[in-house]
Amino acid sequence: MRLSKYFDRRKNYLFAGSDTGGERAAAIYSLLGSAKLNGIDPEAYLSLVLRRIADHPINRVADLLPWNLFPGNAHATEAAL
Repeated sequence: MRLSKYFDRRKNYLFAGSDTGGERAAAIYSLLGSAKLNGIDPEAYLSLVLRRIADHPINRVADLLPWNLFPGNAHATEAAL
């Protein structure tokens, strides 16, 4: 699955089906955009988060943010794969 094809169709996501769906989509796109701005491969970031999230404590969810998973090392995404 290539995420870039989804980023290229931003106008299609103006219609998310519901307000809640739009809010969830906005949260996901914000996280992926933040990863990209921090020099982290969004696909590697999402893959790593999805592998860790089931066993991760809810009170430490901030640990899964892009800048906390890969602090200061943009090349760490290669190790995540």
